[in-house]
Amino acid sequence: MALVQSHGMAAGTPAPDFDLLATDGARYSLASFADATALVVVFTCNHCPYAKAAESRLVAIAREYAPRGVALVAINPNDAERYPADSFDAMKARAAEAGFVFPYLYDETQAVARAYDAACTPDVFVFDRERRLVYNGRIDDSWKDERAVTRRDLRLVLDATLEGRPHGLDVVPSMGCSIKWKP
Repeated sequence: MALVQSHGMAAGTPAPDFDLLATDGARYSLASFADATALVVVFTCNHCPYAKAAESRLVAIAREYAPRGVALVAINPNDAERYPADSFDAMKARAAEAGFVFPYLYDETQAVARAYDAACTPDVFVFDRERRLVYNGRIDDSWKDERAVTRRDLRLVLDATLEGRPHGLDVVPSMGCSIKWKP
């Protein structure tokens, strides 16, 4: 497991479109979330300890912010041939086990992860109503121990975005396991 930090997509960048199969059997694209005031796209996977540690936080954020117009979608871009724990069948099991309340998509070709310039799992991107990037960074300041969190970056960004104001944070990149790119 190699620790990697997010590259940092530039603020204002339009959200790259996608059309991916989810663990619920449906296909999702940007248009699937057209009614959302804000869209959170998280590149994640099943086996990375950083990604696993984030799951309950993402579920809580999705539940709390959905009534306020925020949609969250998780995308697994990892090479399932070399990392079978990240296969589509394993994703279905993980989504059920972790109680995902958001779509969990499989980026089998890795084209979507490349379009977003995603680097690690989890790698978080927040887009406003116009689907312009307002944030690419960490979820909070303690990846390992939720009880030790003192700054909830993703929540602060979502609150600011929903209020129509800049978040004003010094962005700290996401960190986690490297995306497992195909050869």
